[in-house]
Order: sequence, then C-alpha cells, then structure tokens
Amino acid sequence: MSTDKKDVIALLEDQHQEIRRLFGVVERAKGDEREDAFRDLVRLLSVHETAEEELVHPEVRRQDGGEPIVEARLGEEHRAKELLSTLDEMGPDAEGFDTLLIQLRDDVLAHAEHEERSEFPLLRQAYDAKRLEAMADTVRAAEAVAPTRPHPGTESAAKNMLLGPPAALMDRARDAIRSVLKR
Repeated sequence: MSTDKKDVIALLEDQHQEIRRLFGVVERAKGDEREDAFRDLVRLLSVHETAEEELVHPEVRRQDGGEPIVEARLGEEHRAKELLSTLDEMGPDAEGFDTLLIQLRDDVLAHAEHEERSEFPLLRQAYDAKRLEAMADTVRAAEAVAPTRPHPGTESAAKNMLLGPPAALMDRARDAIRSVLKR
C-alpha cells in the first residue's frame, strides 16, 4: 500500500484497482504464480474489508441516507467473505475453484462499484480534504493489524474490534508458517 498523502477515497479506489488486477492474474496464471496471486488477493480483500467495516462504513452510516447504503454493503461483504473462505479452503488447484472464483470476482467488483457510486460521494460531501486524508491514515493503520483471511460474520465495527485482533494473530502466524514451508 502506498503511503503518500492521498485521501481515503483515492486509497480505497486504488485498492479496488489492485483487486481487479489480482483477479485477472489469478484467472490467467498457473502453478505457483496462481497460488501466490490468490494468496495476495485473499490478503488484500481481507484487510481492505476489515478496514472499511471498522472505519468507513460507520462514517457513511452517520450521513443522511447512509444507513441503508451501509446495510446493503455489509450484506455483500458477508456473502463475499463466505465465498472467499470457501475458495481459501479449497485452494486454486481444486475442482470447481474457477467457477466460484468468477462468482466471487463478479460479486466483489459489483460491491466495489456500489461503494464508489453510493458511499464515496457521501464521504466526499461530508468531510473536507484534511479529514479524508486523516481517514486514509487510519485505514492504513487498521489494515496493518487486520486479519489476512476472511472471517464471515464479523461485518460490524464492534465485531471486528473484538474478534479481529486474535483472528489477525492466528492468520499472520499461518501466513508465516506457509511462507517458511514454501521455501
């Protein structure tokens, strides 16, 4: 993730672009490259959604008309986490993986578009540039300690704050072990 002084909207839009790119790599790649790209995708989706759930959605929820927008996004995130969790357990070489990956890609990209069209304009309208830049710093900090795997059922800020740290610790330990075993 970049640390230049961009606002939270630009940061999240850049991450949406990286997510789109990673889906393409996973769809085209083979072998270790596919496995590595899929692990990168799982990690990015997991930390990205956690930060949105902890920081962005609560800010949008406070705006006029924000409540139904956030509820719809949380439903999309829950479905995506369930599917991502299934794919993570299967692994990219499993039978049926490609079909589920396409479903996940379509769901995630539609979700990103919904955020860009409905949530981000509310944030831009509600906050000045300085506040949006501070929110980007907060999102980066949340992502640095977020779980690196999907955890369906933790789509609220409160649940992420309560369950996120132990899940993140376990996920990061798993990541470290997987990295050592891969050498």
